[in-house]
Amino acid sequence: MVDLHFLTTKQLSPYIKNKQLSPVELTKHFLTRIDQVNPIVHAYITPLHEIALQQAKKAEIEIMNSHYKGPLHGIPIGIKDNYFTKGIRTTAGSKRLADFIPEFTARSVDNLLSKGAIMLGKLNMHEFGGGLTNTNPFYGHTRNPWNIQYTPGGSSGGSGAALASGLATLATGTDTFGSIRVPAAMCGVYGLKPTYDLISTDGVMPLAWSLDHPGPMARSVSDLALMLPPMAGSDAIEHPDLTRSIEGLKIGVPSFFLEDLDHDVEYLFLKAIQTLKSLGAELTEITIPELSMASFAGYVITTGEATAFHSHWLMNPEFYAIDVRVFFQAGLLTTTLQYIRSQQIRRQLTLAFKGAFGKVDVILGPTVPITTPPFLSNWVDQNLDIIQRCMPFTSPATLTGLPSLSVPIGLSSEGLPIGMQLIGNHFTESMLLQAGHVWESTDPLRVTVQSS
Repeated sequence: MVDLHFLTTKQLSPYIKNKQLSPVELTKHFLTRIDQVNPIVHAYITPLHEIALQQAKKAEIEIMNSHYKGPLHGIPIGIKDNYFTKGIRTTAGSKRLADFIPEFTARSVDNLLSKGAIMLGKLNMHEFGGGLTNTNPFYGHTRNPWNIQYTPGGSSGGSGAALASGLATLATGTDTFGSIRVPAAMCGVYGLKPTYDLISTDGVMPLAWSLDHPGPMARSVSDLALMLPPMAGSDAIEHPDLTRSIEGLKIGVPSFFLEDLDHDVEYLFLKAIQTLKSLGAELTEITIPELSMASFAGYVITTGEATAFHSHWLMNPEFYAIDVRVFFQAGLLTTTLQYIRSQQIRRQLTLAFKGAFGKVDVILGPTVPITTPPFLSNWVDQNLDIIQRCMPFTSPATLTGLPSLSVPIGLSSEGLPIGMQLIGNHFTESMLLQAGHVWESTDPLRVTVQSS
């Protein structure tokens, strides 16, 4: 079998189930690849060779004794380093937590491991989730595997980079103002920010309590569908029928999401609209004026709640990376009036989306309006600039708690991935995954913007 590290769970699991592929050999393959590639891309902060092999040996014994637990059994997974793992350091990408050893494992991770997933290690991230570039002066800037001079996006950049470089089959992420969807888009993989509270934040280091969303990331929609129920800890979650078409699916494209797009993003997004129409979807442009207020509300709530959590640590700000320190200290300037006003905007935006979903099934837009940027020498200002550009597109779904699926739509003229997001009403993950699977079948990364 060629390139085990780029196969999906759906492709690997039948071989494992039928005892044609050893979980131990598969895990060793990934660990060897991590040794070779991770020093270049910095996707992992803490690889877990010994623990992964122990878990793989256990999985192999169970499978050989006909105790197969399902499609995740024996599958290698990377865990973002803000998910607690009992007895294993959890840094959240911060020097301050370099020696923090949790006493319990995050509920969603525990659920995945109970299904037999193999934990390869803890993935790199933008410190405490406070950025979208995954620059990290403490554990190494995560590099985009498509071109290591470019950012992978963040804050789940280690997750995106691990998937794109074949250092994990599955990965976990978190999304507070875009941190699953941005690296999914920039690394050419798939990321789902579920409905708020569908997946527990128990054992996940907070960024902003009312906005934090744990979620799955993978190289295929079918793998997201396999990860979602165990992460949520509920077998009652409907497994999507990925064989269904999108004939007649009503998709609304807010005019707001068509403004101020980089050329390549606009080109590929408009091309994607035409492809969706050819697949039988009904697309229409809609207006949601309240979207223009989302960035302000998202910034105020994120920085305000982050500062509340970090208030005791911010008394010694030198422990933070400079860009994250500046981002968090902005919350010290947030007034009660601004926070309350932001919550009012949040409510207005939720109602506006509710009205839109009375007319359409899915709302569509680019994941972010910019192409994947190269790292700049002034990475502190770059992170803050990218946050400012991207939050208008990513904050609406987090503010309202709506599920949002980021899928690739092609490659820029520089050869870097670009993504679009499908936003659904609350608890419509199955519909989004169905639509995403149809989209995936078009092989979107074969589409490229030609250099002029």
